[in-house]
Amino acid sequence: GSLLASVESNDYYYFYSCLHFTFILYTEKEGLRLGLVGWVKNTYGGTVVGQAQGPAPLVEEMKVWLSKEGSPSCRITRASFTNQRAIDKLEMSGFSTRF
Repeated sequence: GSLLASVESNDYYYFYSCLHFTFILYTEKEGLRLGLVGWVKNTYGGTVVGQAQGPAPLVEEMKVWLSKEGSPSCRITRASFTNQRAIDKLEMSGFSTRF
């Protein structure tokens, strides 16, 4: 079947302790590596928020990466995933950092 047979959208936010800019760069890089579309953004409260869309298994892989791995110099204290839903088609293109 088509890769788009099971496409998923997932919002995420996480708390971490490190230089926030490195985390954002690594998150964007991982999203691109997995071939996902989405975005990542810093908040003023020391969290990172974003959204990832793509084939369900790859979105799951991104969630595991966000929860357990992240940037080499960062320690993730909590990751949260919300608004997980099946979508008919991708709602954006590319994986970018928002400011």
